[in-house]
Formats: sequence, C-alpha cells, structure tokens
Amino acid sequence: MEKQTITKLNSSFEEYAYEQDGIEYWLASELQELLGYADWRNFLNAVDKAKESCKTSGEEVSDHFVDINKMIELGKGGKRKVDDIMLTRYACYLIAQIATAKRTANLQSQTATAKRRTLPYTFTEHRLDMLFTNLKSNRLKKLLTQHLN
Repeated sequence: MEKQTITKLNSSFEEYAYEQDGIEYWLASELQELLGYADWRNFLNAVDKAKESCKTSGEEVSDHFVDINKMIELGKGGKRKVDDIMLTRYACYLIAQIATAKRTANLQSQTATAKRRTLPYTFTEHRLDMLFTNLKSNRLKKLLTQHLN
C-alpha cells in the first residue's frame, strides 16, 4: 500500500474517534465505511473473527467490543433504531488486520483463478500458433488436409 494511502486512512481513522469519560472509541458502522465494506453483514463476519482473535489473545471481548443501539434519522423526520458496536483502538486494529488479510487472500485467489483460466488457453494458443507456423511446408499442409477430410 502506498505511503500516501496509509497516511490518508490513518488521518481519516483518527477523525472518526469519539471520547466518552476519557475513553476513546470508534463506531463499527463508520469503520465499515473506512475499510470499504459495502455490506454490514460481511463486515460483521470480520468483527466476529476479530472478537475470536481478541479472546485468543487473553483479552476480555466485552472490554473492546460493546454492542449498542443508536437512532438514525429517516426521511420526513422519522427515526429508527439500528445496531452498532463501540470499538476500542485495539478492536479496530484486529478488524483492520482481518479485513486486510481477507482482501489479500481474495486477491491471491483471484490471481490464481486468473492464471488457471488463462495459462492453459495461452499454452494451447501457443501450440496452435506453432503448428500453423510449421504448416508452411506443403507436405504438412497436405497431411493435415487429408487427415481432416
């Protein structure tokens, strides 16, 4: 990742921080946006994995991930209650690691799939090119014509 991109993400991350009773926290719904997740359900998968990592590291999950409800405004003055999660810096770090690892794994998988799809085709295409290049001799053309008829 480019240094400029990292600097931009870091400053954006810091801008999204809240403070309550001297405790710094972020909202998962806003971190979702920063990490480029379009779908809340997909983001929650990363959050769940981060909670597992937190527990594995010996930390109390509830110290870093606090489920909350917040009211959002709808059109025409309406309001609706939605779920969110208050996250510590450590929780954000775990989620970002998982999101980055997942994207890297997806990229590697996509690259491997692309290679599997294109390399055999390229190899076959190369073999055909070589075959037709060698058909310059009349004898090979004649043999091929006889074989095809």
